[in-house]
Amino acid sequence: MTTATQPTFDTVAVGDPVSPATYLVRRADLVRYAGASGDFNPIHWSERFATSVGLPNVIAHGMFTMATAGRLVTDWVGDPGAVVEYAVRFTSMVVVPDADEGATIEVSGTVVGKDDDARTVRVELTATSAGAKVLGKAVAVVRLP
Repeated sequence: MTTATQPTFDTVAVGDPVSPATYLVRRADLVRYAGASGDFNPIHWSERFATSVGLPNVIAHGMFTMATAGRLVTDWVGDPGAVVEYAVRFTSMVVVPDADEGATIEVSGTVVGKDDDARTVRVELTATSAGAKVLGKAVAVVRLP
């Protein structure tokens, strides 16, 4: 059900921003994601192992980072099923220290295109963590009511 705060195809214009959001990432989130995804690589939960292979600390799974950034779009549209295409390139790591404050992923978006025939909009995302861009060429195509 569309509400006044959810976008519609007719009310969205190229250049419109998607309100930015900041997502907290803690080690416990990575452990839960490992269980859901089956990716138990110790670089995502063991600081000892991660540093022994040259990483600065434990790092978030790439697909976890991608999904977290995608939340900006699904929260904006109000329906995860409205996302018909989503692609990113991984450009840097999200380093997650063993502390209550964890790490953050800051995500913003801009509507960069509209397809009148398909009634979809193209949204470019920017995702950063600790001042570094962690995703490149992040684009979601969303079918709006």
